Amino acid sequence: MDDTTAHPRRLALVLAAAGALVAGVLAAAPAAAAPARPATGTSTIGARSFGCATARPGRMSCLGRFAPRRVRTRAGRPVAPATTGSPTTVGLTPAQLVDAYGLGSADAAGRTVAVVDAYDAPTAEADLATYRAAYGLPACTTANGCFRKVNQDGAASPLPAGDYGWAEEISLDLDMVSAVCPSCHILLVEANSADTDSLGAAEDTAATTSGVVAVSNSWGGAEDATETDADSHFRHPGVAITASSGDSGYGVSWPAASPYVTAVGGTSLSTASNARGWTETAWSGAGSGCSTQKPKPSWQHDSGCAQRSVADVSAVADPNTGVAVYDTYNSCGTSSWCDLLLALGLAQGADGWVQVGGTSASSPIVASVFALAGNTGSIDQSYPYSHASALNDVTSGSNGSCGGSYLCTAGPGYDGPTGLGTPNGTGAF
Repeated sequence: MDDTTAHPRRLALVLAAAGALVAGVLAAAPAAAAPARPATGTSTIGARSFGCATARPGRMSCLGRFAPRRVRTRAGRPVAPATTGSPTTVGLTPAQLVDAYGLGSADAAGRTVAVVDAYDAPTAEADLATYRAAYGLPACTTANGCFRKVNQDGAASPLPAGDYGWAEEISLDLDMVSAVCPSCHILLVEANSADTDSLGAAEDTAATTSGVVAVSNSWGGAEDATETDADSHFRHPGVAITASSGDSGYGVSWPAASPYVTAVGGTSLSTASNARGWTETAWSGAGSGCSTQKPKPSWQHDSGCAQRSVADVSAVADPNTGVAVYDTYNSCGTSSWCDLLLALGLAQGADGWVQVGGTSASSPIVASVFALAGNTGSIDQSYPYSHASALNDVTSGSNGSCGGSYLCTAGPGYDGPTGLGTPNGTGAF
């Protein structure tokens, strides 16, 4: 594991560094008799990843990002944490997501969405209960049969070791399924580690569990020649499998490049005075492009890529216009001191309500729309391509430089960062 849970010495160094920071701030404060040094207002700490390890061959990383954090400063140094917010002041709410994507009348009738992640989130069910209660969503618990957490073999125990970064990813996934599909049941499958074999085993467990109609994968890594053998874990006819397109801008990741998944790109979503009430542009961090490993599926017809193009569809992913998530599993406890460490990136996890994004948000959103539509038993990855008129076409924004090509620049019709567009009801799913 790559977090401070597994390394007590690292945690001690983190705490020491934070202590030194605060000590430096105090030392810099003026003496009582000296003129007061003016405060410098606030400082913004940029968006950062959840800390789910760096992807490398055979090992995946989760694809969530914290929104930029604002901290009070004195003489240019941080002296107070960003607030953890509340369910009405941090990020997009379930009601807003349902409205933005035209899902108000849809009902999944208890169909199950599975989310596959690595490691354990010990507070997952309790945090999920807080999220759903805050927005008046029906309870989804182990006791009432709505929620299940299992290991990669499908058993309730033993569960993998905890990981703060992946736990934040799990909270994001569970909360997005709840937001978009409160009538869905949820299966959380936790892989023993973030390696391809473990996640592949978890994928098979998720897709073959009775009642599961959609599986979301909010993780990925760079393409390489080894992925072809692992593609078989995503080949489950009758189950819609979604995968995040990536958070590093133009470029293709796997498993989004797999021909057996619906690759989900990302947008920036904001309220507007138009008929829809919302506007979307391509998020600059969304992954997209032309696969170096996968041949062109028969259902893709864009002319600028002879291989598999990414993405297929999209949803909100920009952490600046991100979603509200509740998570309390962290490496420093519950206190203002912990909040400071978290705000500065010196501790991992979260301590309450946070605004997050990344294509880790868009993948479970789209998986949940598949569950709401209820068609997965009779459709495949080609379905959105033959029903693109039932999507919101995203026509502006870019995620990098590719010579002005549609593979990195949004425009009318299909483009790389946003695919065919975002949900406008369930008609394309």
